[in-house]
Amino acid sequence: MPKWLDRPALLVVFAALFWSGNAVVGRIAVVEVPPVTLAFLRWFIAFGIVMPFAVKAVWNDRAVIARNWLLLAAFGIIGVAAFNTCLYIGLRTTQAINAGLLQAGTPMMIVGFSALLLRERPSWRQLLGLAVAIAGVLAILLKADVEALASLRLNGGDIWVLAGCILYALYSVLLRWRPQMSALSFLAVTFAFSWIGLLPFSLVELAHSAPIPLSAKNLGSIIYVGIFPSVLSYLCFNRAIELVGAARAGMALYLVPMFVSVMAVVLIGEPFHFYHLLGMALILGGVALGSLKASQPERQ
Repeated sequence: MPKWLDRPALLVVFAALFWSGNAVVGRIAVVEVPPVTLAFLRWFIAFGIVMPFAVKAVWNDRAVIARNWLLLAAFGIIGVAAFNTCLYIGLRTTQAINAGLLQAGTPMMIVGFSALLLRERPSWRQLLGLAVAIAGVLAILLKADVEALASLRLNGGDIWVLAGCILYALYSVLLRWRPQMSALSFLAVTFAFSWIGLLPFSLVELAHSAPIPLSAKNLGSIIYVGIFPSVLSYLCFNRAIELVGAARAGMALYLVPMFVSVMAVVLIGEPFHFYHLLGMALILGGVALGSLKASQPERQ
């Protein structure tokens, strides 16, 4: 085994870096690649990579999969397909920086859904953290302009990204009812339901879109999102969990907004405004204040 696979700090950084690249590369790709098709291609490639290693696990879990296929389909569609499709649609009209910062509020959204669906009573720290994180999300959505709240001048792309984050938070809480099966077979099956569910929508989208230019940029973007944030981040993150536990490995989620911000400014020249800094401080402050003691969910 390579030595770097025994270094949890390095694994966490790689996982966060690849997830961050998804927002930046996605922002570049959706200019010419339709967003639903980009999501379909991402999970089709990821499934093709994972499935050869998961065949034995899927076969061993075949009875569980047959009994729970509808639930597994819901996991694949809500947590994998819908989240990423919303993200890519949003990236057509919003900055990658906004997308990265809004995703940082997901842990506190999980607190809210846990209270609503699982009747888990949040502590006062979690409630205060939730309020602070929501303030940070609003600062980004409204560009720190209180007058925008009255006139509701919101960026449609931000709303799509926020909708995706809400869906992922819901998926994370629903994982409480995940069937008892191996992690590898769960991954392969949910990937399969994801791209199968996206296929008809992608075909309709392609029928009403301009042809995708066969350029190195588009091909490289598709390969990147299919491999790095989909497969390699998962492997790095789960190896880090094996070494140091879910709570410490979960720090990877908090590195994402900083990485996205730096990459978006340096690589694609996005401007970084005061409201980004304010939103980042509030969201990460809220997450730190009300940080969950429970294990962080697997990132898709």
